[in-house]
This record gives sequence, structure tokens and C-alpha cells, in this order.
Amino acid sequence: MPGGAAPRPATARAHPNIALIKYWGKRDEALQLPATGSLSLTLGIAPTTTTVTPDGSLAADAGLLGGEPMSATELGRVSRFLDLVRARAAAAAGADPADLPRARVDSVNEIPTGAGLASSASGFAALTLAAAAAYGLPLTGAQASALARRGSGSACRSIFGSLVEWLPGAGAEDAASHAVPLPDSGVRLALVVAVLSPGRKKIDSREAMRRTVATSPSFPAWVESTPRELAAMKEAIAAADLPRIGELAESNALRMHATMLGAIPPVRYFAPATIAALDLVERLRAEGLGAWATMDAGPNVKVLCAPADAEAVAAAVRGAFPGIDVLVSGHGPGARLTSPAGGGA
Repeated sequence: MPGGAAPRPATARAHPNIALIKYWGKRDEALQLPATGSLSLTLGIAPTTTTVTPDGSLAADAGLLGGEPMSATELGRVSRFLDLVRARAAAAAGADPADLPRARVDSVNEIPTGAGLASSASGFAALTLAAAAAYGLPLTGAQASALARRGSGSACRSIFGSLVEWLPGAGAEDAASHAVPLPDSGVRLALVVAVLSPGRKKIDSREAMRRTVATSPSFPAWVESTPRELAAMKEAIAAADLPRIGELAESNALRMHATMLGAIPPVRYFAPATIAALDLVERLRAEGLGAWATMDAGPNVKVLCAPADAEAVAAAVRGAFPGIDVLVSGHGPGARLTSPAGGGA
């Protein structure tokens, strides 16, 4: 490729993140620009590993997810994202994007896909680093985060480890909306993930978000109030105030679901087990155990607590819901290349 390295296979790994102050709603759907900022914890479990192999013999991109061919919808999202990477790589090298080969993408999630457990965040973060390396596109951390956002909004946060803020930017400026790691205040959090329903949710996040923005009378209030909650969360993290962090996270998650319930028709992810899990968390607090619930766009419940309390919380969840998967995680790392040899973004 003129002015750049020849395409080559590359592999990257990224971890899911769980938002403590949620991202819900876009101000620009084409650019994946959020209506508000958000703040998350990158987990140390259940990463996605993705390999991108440019192949001149391919007439179109091809993809595997968990060893099975991607659906047409999944492959369409991946291929559109690869087109964006190829266009930027070609521009940086003074080449024609049409001269760059299509690619085989092989991605493996170690967490259920499409169940509201942030598989798209880890998936597109890993794809970002692997595709950029495969096509010779150099990226800073902020550039990688802004690019990952174009695949899946929350993927921008999985580029970085531990506690991360997603800056919403302003207007239609693409590069200004990216994630940044928060300064380390010394606070340490744990999340206990109750996988109450590992299957795909009946309404995907993009459609649920679109419906909420277009029809829910609660959405303007969400946009107006979330920046205040984000500022309060950053203050609580800086002060290492776990009870305040937990209170804000639980309130913000439930308000996000309230905006969905106000949509027409309503978007309802709660299942009977979801309500039971929220009741369990409230009961644990009443019994003196610091535990606070958060949820994303799905029926599964995550419980925020101190690392020292994580096993007690997990035992309570297992006792209440025999047979389900219960995952325990602390702070995890940012996305990184594993081949060719490389570090994080």
C-alpha cells in the first residue's frame, strides 16, 4: 500500500464495561454521538478476542462469532465499521480504499451476546484495535476511543481500563466525543453480575434507544438531569465514597429504565427474576451489607459493592437464584493488541 504498511492479520482483546452513569440516547445516530456523557467501570472478566485477517481473495467481508457465521445484521455492522477503518487507513497512506482487501473477522465473546451484558462494547473495542493494526492505521487512545464509538457507543469506554468517563462532545464534531480514564482516587469497586437470562433480548439496544428518544416524555428530563448525576458521581469517586457511588448508580439505572417504560410502545426489559433480584439487593442493604443494583438494556442485574463484600453478595445471589451464572469482577484493563505484539491503545 503506497505510504503505509501492507495489511496483515491482527488480534486484540477488550473487556466489557458496565456504566455507573448510563448512556441512553443519541443526539446524532449516524455518528453515534450521545445525548449526555456517561461513566463506567471496565471489568476484569469475560473479554472479547477478535482477529482481523485481510484477504485479497475475498469479494466481501466474512465473519464468525463464537465459531458460527455472523448473522446478516451482525456482519453488516462489522463490514460498515471495517469500511470506515479502511477509508481512514487509505487516507493516511495516500491510497485508494478500494485497493484495500476485505477481511475475515473471527470474534469470541466470553459473556453472552446481546443480553445486556456489554458484549457489543468489548466486541467493537477489540475490533477497533485489531482492524486498525491489520490495515496499518495508527491511533492514539482518544482516536481509538472515538473510532470504537462509531461501531457501538459504549465501546469507546472499553478502550480504557478501570473507571472511565465518556465525553459527549458538542454539535456534530466526531473526534471530540471519546472516553478518558478517570484519575485514580484509590476507590476500589466490585461488581457481582447475576446472569438471570443469558439469551438475546427481544428488543436490541439501538431500537430501544431510538424509540425512547422519539416517544418517551421522560427523555428530555433524562437529558437535563444526567449531567448533574455525572458530576456528583465524579465527586463521589474522587472522595472514595462507596455508599454515594452506589446510591447514584442505582438511581441512574432505574431512571434509565423509567424513560424506556414511557416510550410508545413501552420498552420493558424487566423479568420476574429482575424484580426479585432488585428486592434481594434492597434486603441485603437493610441487613447491613453495602450493595447497590445497576442494570443495562436487558433483564440481568449487576450488584455494586466493596471487593471485600463481593463473595458474600455472590453467595446471596446464588442462594436466591440456584443454577444461574454469577460472575464477580473488579477493575479490569483497557483494550490491547495481542498479535502483532503491542500494548494498549
